[in-house]
Amino acid sequence: MEYRNTKLAVIEAKAWDKALTEGVGQAKDYAEKLAIRFSYATNGQGLYGIDMATGDEAELVQYPTPAELWNRTFATPNVWRDRFAAVPFEDRGGYFQGRYYQDIAVERALAAIADGQSRILLTLATGTGKTFIAFQIAWKLFHSRWNLKDWKPEGEPTRRPRILFLADRNILADQAYNAFSAFPEDALVRIAPEDIRRKGKVPKNGSLFFTIFQTFMSGPPKDGHPSPWFGEYPADFFDFIIIDECHRGGANDESNWRGILEYFAPAVQLGLTATPKRRDNVDTYAYFGEPVYVYSLKDGINDGFLTPFRVKQIATTLDEYVYTSDDTLIEGEIEAGRLYEEADFNRIIEIREREKKRVEIFMSQIDQREKTLVFCATQDHALAVRDLINQLKTSADPNYCQRVTANDGALGEQHLRAFQDNEKTIPTILTTSQKLSTGVDARNIRNIVLMRPIHSMIEFKQIIGRGTRLYDGKDYFTIYDFVRAHHHFNDPEWDGPPDEPEPRTNWPNPGSEPSPPEKSREPSGEYHPRQKIKVKLADGKDRAIQHMMATSFWHPDGTPMSAHQFMEALFGRLPEFFQDEDQLRALWSAPDTRKKLLEGLEEKGFGRDQLGEMQKIIDAEQSDLFDVLAYVAYALPPLTREERAARAKKMIHGHFSSKQQIFLDFVLSHYVSVGVEELDSAKLSPLLRLKYSDSLADAVADLGRPEEIAHLFSGFQQYLYQ
Repeated sequence: MEYRNTKLAVIEAKAWDKALTEGVGQAKDYAEKLAIRFSYATNGQGLYGIDMATGDEAELVQYPTPAELWNRTFATPNVWRDRFAAVPFEDRGGYFQGRYYQDIAVERALAAIADGQSRILLTLATGTGKTFIAFQIAWKLFHSRWNLKDWKPEGEPTRRPRILFLADRNILADQAYNAFSAFPEDALVRIAPEDIRRKGKVPKNGSLFFTIFQTFMSGPPKDGHPSPWFGEYPADFFDFIIIDECHRGGANDESNWRGILEYFAPAVQLGLTATPKRRDNVDTYAYFGEPVYVYSLKDGINDGFLTPFRVKQIATTLDEYVYTSDDTLIEGEIEAGRLYEEADFNRIIEIREREKKRVEIFMSQIDQREKTLVFCATQDHALAVRDLINQLKTSADPNYCQRVTANDGALGEQHLRAFQDNEKTIPTILTTSQKLSTGVDARNIRNIVLMRPIHSMIEFKQIIGRGTRLYDGKDYFTIYDFVRAHHHFNDPEWDGPPDEPEPRTNWPNPGSEPSPPEKSREPSGEYHPRQKIKVKLADGKDRAIQHMMATSFWHPDGTPMSAHQFMEALFGRLPEFFQDEDQLRALWSAPDTRKKLLEGLEEKGFGRDQLGEMQKIIDAEQSDLFDVLAYVAYALPPLTREERAARAKKMIHGHFSSKQQIFLDFVLSHYVSVGVEELDSAKLSPLLRLKYSDSLADAVADLGRPEEIAHLFSGFQQYLYQ
């Protein structure tokens, strides 16, 4: 039941012949999930009501009216709550509806605003639509004309709010700006440093302003002191500030960005984060307080809004390195006998052959048509990996792989926008170092390659979140892990209970800088950046690099899946294609119906590549694709193609002439060596030409008229699957 654009009650209806309270359990579950106070169960003859707040439940004579439910839910009058509720969610003309948890997040944030709360936090897993939530909150604030000071309780507010959306990267600010396009064009303002420098002033006409912290922190010096641009605004200019990815520094007292938030202290500030409270983001929670709503990774996977994934753990014989005299030192000074480990590579030491081998490994594993992100140690490493990928690719497109890092500027942003466009296929692979670990909404990412260590649990969650977004036909994604980052899954902080660290009281200077890069001390006492070591392996060593690979499967909440569970998740739609084992056998036994079944599966994202992966998982690479479906759907043990062919030969004996049996034996030999595709109708003519040395007349003489040969070819296949 919805009233004033607010869900107030849920009703679970059962059949007439069911008990009145049969649906009570479901009604309570729905009410809890939807954060609704009142739930009802009915069988069409009576009515049973539950108050989830007080625990009262009883049989009722009639339903309460919507107004009665509203007054019981919101017993205390609140002018702003009522004004917010009067504004419908923006639904693109009725063609779009937000997810239930997004509606709850919006309502919780607005309730906090209506109650006068000045610091608000929303914690929702990566890929669950935080920008959409921010848009709906801003939409209701804008259309209700909420603001902090220019209105009278007894009359209409005199102006719309001024809302600031703060991010830490231009791509996130641009993403939000584009996502807010339903607002009037003259209400939206993209604050860019070049515009400010050209005009000599900050923009003030508008309602929704979008910028990044770095722009606000910049500005011309005045009287010999830094003069950031945000100081050009009055401290009370903005009514509402949205801080995207607020755990990345916006609320961290060690960050320069804290000064912006403190300057605009009169504004109501909303922090958006994907990370629950942990040791390394306690400052965020100290600043904003406990979140008004939390939607976790575990919630997302359980509700079907996030994609599961598999992890390919890859180890090579050059994951560690000790210099030997037959290798060539190209640059720098190397320490004899030192063991260089993963954290040293591409920061302290560079071995191009090592990186080339890693690129060769994952390029041979992925479907090179699928969108892929590669996380590298540094911007220079991302450049080198980009070049290696383009040298090894099968694509003829020169823009197949691009680097997107801070150094790539506007061109990198252009590549990223093209990558995010699900209608475009180029660029297909992006390499990066830090830039793309958060906030990039590219839903069709199928592969994530980790070529640098990840020490922060927060960053690891964010990187994994690049792949968890849903997309048509995308039922899982793959992580290629060269750096043992998958060990983070075993950490209880992945999605376990949050820590409660002691709040910090000795805040450091907000203007303090992060630690400088590693430097070496010269005898003079001066510091200089350490020169990177570059080594070329001795001839033949690169060809001797070996690798091992193991595959595991995971839910986005960090809990492991068995291969069987993974297959169940992948093939949960099989009942759409066949109802039982007999129907599967019948469909698979004829070339035409088998082809239609395979086409239908491929449309749902279960093409031959995915079926081939399943063959590997169940150790059935020598089996028929039929065995994959039969194993997943009905736990039937797989047979090899050789076993199936041997059984078929026994069953067809006596059903066909000797010459027909010779031809069928020939067909079966190709089936055993190649696979079920040799039984497609399109393969009949090539097989006849191969068997009869291009003489179709000889084939007709032995096997009968063309229509009889076609019937022979399709009809015998039933014996393979009986």
